[in-house]
Amino acid sequence: MAIKKIDTIFETIPQLFNKTVIQNGPRVALRTKDLGIWHDITWNEYHDIAKKVGCALLSMGFKKGDAACIIGNNSTEWVMADMGIQCVGGVSVGVYATNAWQQVEYVVNHCDAKFLFVENEEQLDKYLMFRENTSVLEKVIVWDTKGLSAFKDPMVMTFEQLIEQGKNKDEESPSLFEKMNAEVTPDDVAMIIYTSGTTGPPKGAMLTHKNVTWMAGAVNETIKIYKTDNVLSFLPLCHVFERLFTVFIHIKFAYTVNFVEKPDTVMQNMMEVSPTVGYAVPRIWEKYYSNIMIKMADATWIKRFAFNTALKIGKKRADLVMNFKSPGIFFKGLYFVAWFTVFRKLKERLGFENIRVAISGAAPISKDVLRFFQSIGINLIEGYGQTEGTGVTTLSPEDKAKFGTVGTTLKGLDIKIAEDGEILVKSPGVFKGYYKSDKATAETIIDGWLYTGDVGEIDADGFLKITDRKKDIIVTAGGKNITPQYIENKLKASIYINDSVVIGDKRKFLSCLIMIDEDNVVKFAQDNKVQFSTYKDLTQNEQVTALIDKEIKKVNETLARVENIRKFTILPKQLYEEDGEVTPTMKIKRKFVNEAFKDIIEAMY
Repeated sequence: MAIKKIDTIFETIPQLFNKTVIQNGPRVALRTKDLGIWHDITWNEYHDIAKKVGCALLSMGFKKGDAACIIGNNSTEWVMADMGIQCVGGVSVGVYATNAWQQVEYVVNHCDAKFLFVENEEQLDKYLMFRENTSVLEKVIVWDTKGLSAFKDPMVMTFEQLIEQGKNKDEESPSLFEKMNAEVTPDDVAMIIYTSGTTGPPKGAMLTHKNVTWMAGAVNETIKIYKTDNVLSFLPLCHVFERLFTVFIHIKFAYTVNFVEKPDTVMQNMMEVSPTVGYAVPRIWEKYYSNIMIKMADATWIKRFAFNTALKIGKKRADLVMNFKSPGIFFKGLYFVAWFTVFRKLKERLGFENIRVAISGAAPISKDVLRFFQSIGINLIEGYGQTEGTGVTTLSPEDKAKFGTVGTTLKGLDIKIAEDGEILVKSPGVFKGYYKSDKATAETIIDGWLYTGDVGEIDADGFLKITDRKKDIIVTAGGKNITPQYIENKLKASIYINDSVVIGDKRKFLSCLIMIDEDNVVKFAQDNKVQFSTYKDLTQNEQVTALIDKEIKKVNETLARVENIRKFTILPKQLYEEDGEVTPTMKIKRKFVNEAFKDIIEAMY
């Protein structure tokens, strides 16, 4: 019985893709906006371009197992290149569009990429900075040639030229693409995802066709996906979270993927698309929450009263529902009034009116932020996983979420807690290993179990609770074990705090580095006539310090005495990915920050 199940589930990406194209050919697969107009791309058109990409690569000597890199913002060309590479047995490697040229050079050389797809002149310039340092790369393909009309280089070709070459190859060898599709096996590597990591150089996690096609089906066992669904693609495509919804799950369930125009038009495009399934990293949800609260603070007293009254009703309902209790007929009626008069219009203005389920992942989210969205009628749930497990380990069922947890294990996945509290995972989604790093692979996969590095516990209802990263646990000078992530999440619930880093390992007490929410703190400064000229001035103002002190004292009241933050410092600068301080998904690189601001930390002690 088990063998039959494995045969049914373990497909390859080309098998899955071709099946979906046959069943849904004329339906819309992708949508992209150009010059203010949304354009539809059908499954047939998607397949046709992917086929030409694959054939063109084969015509230039690309072989099964060869790697090709893609760098750029989310676009139809990105996923068409991705699909074309994988369908001919190649290994697709995404590179963050925000990476500096040195980081791009590292990935291109480390994965031995034969081809490099770049979005535009900006990304092409990165290649030109290291072109002399790569011997394996054979061709660079650009899909947005604006500003490059006079540029000529034998190593560089346009996406249009590639498609034309693929068309010619397909006409010359009509069965070549299908032949290469058939040679791909479930255990072949489909992609290498370089973990942005909070410490050290990125490691290349090898995900197989089996990993990703199994995961696409496993997610659907917890959250139902429909052909009629719409999603908005805006997180980095080289991150496993976005790849799940824009590629893996998409080619299995044939819904429509809409691409944002550019990273800073997410909120505008969200209103235009009104997706049915929403997903984002915590920083995005926190920003939405912060924007709502700041706008309500500026509203008329009547609107503030209506909102606050509705929110109280919403929070009461959320607390009942998230603890598996029924609100009762009377309270359901009250909530309907709150929804009809307040929340319905709020959701429309956000572009959230059609959202059936929303997911937060890739990092921990504050319980208060989760509660807020549940209160206003957005079914925001939390998931947990890592690249090495193909993105998802646990996920809250959309009709049964629970505060403070990251859901239940996916069907077909085993999880256990080691003696030291580390979460161990075994499933068909566990990756093949790290590329060119047998040592790191052996440390991460032991007897088939993925050692996640996270510490957690499973409650009586089968829900997983994450307490912290194993390596981040603080042991104070008094020998007390502190989980900083728990405290940091409470601090981030404040609309004035964007992020925080709790300090205290081998120290007598806990201190904290605070990153303020610039928009909300600037508004506070304006409302209280606080004078400042620069961001640094703002962070060092006495009234701002007193504001943050008040927020920290509120959090301290909810913590054990040993967990209290005794001292804090507001960082005088914002943290940027370009400076190596945060990952592309906006997780703070704790080790880097501790080193970069060690003088500030020492001053607190």
